[in-house]
Amino acid sequence: MNQLASASQLRMSLLRWALFVIPVIMFLGFLSGTISGSAAENMWYQTLVKPDIQPPGWAFGVVWPILYFLMGLAFAMVLHARGAQNRALAIGLFLVQFLINLSWSPIFFGQHKVSTAFYIIVSMVLAAIATTIAFGQVRKAAAWLMVPYLVWISFAAILNFKIDQLNPDAESLYVPAATSQIAS
Repeated sequence: MNQLASASQLRMSLLRWALFVIPVIMFLGFLSGTISGSAAENMWYQTLVKPDIQPPGWAFGVVWPILYFLMGLAFAMVLHARGAQNRALAIGLFLVQFLINLSWSPIFFGQHKVSTAFYIIVSMVLAAIATTIAFGQVRKAAAWLMVPYLVWISFAAILNFKIDQLNPDAESLYVPAATSQIAS
């Protein structure tokens, strides 16, 4: 016997990584957005002037879970690739870009710092490109799974830039709290 693990055992190992990593990535992404108030009900965001290329609000709720799923699967594939050259670099780059990703929503939606969020998303794009290249050196399929994410965050960077241009006072924009009056 010249194999340490059968093909079936290797598939199960990848499955175990995926069953752990994908939900963690998806949960952390959801948590970042929820804590920062990135939902469509965000009154501050609703008052901003948005560019013509802005997708409808529901699109973000569909796209992000898919992207987090794909990112989680790609990361699981790299984690599973024990002994692969540049695996540690790929893991480190993924964690850096993911932490940058998680920081964007609280800065944009929570603190209303649109310009700062733009610089964060540009660094996210650069880190995600480096991660994708590193993933490609470990597992080509993992790199391909990152491509939709790269496309979306590049588009999101353009949206962020345009929102910043259209709303130079976004940081100081005052949105009164919703109130209700009871008639006597």
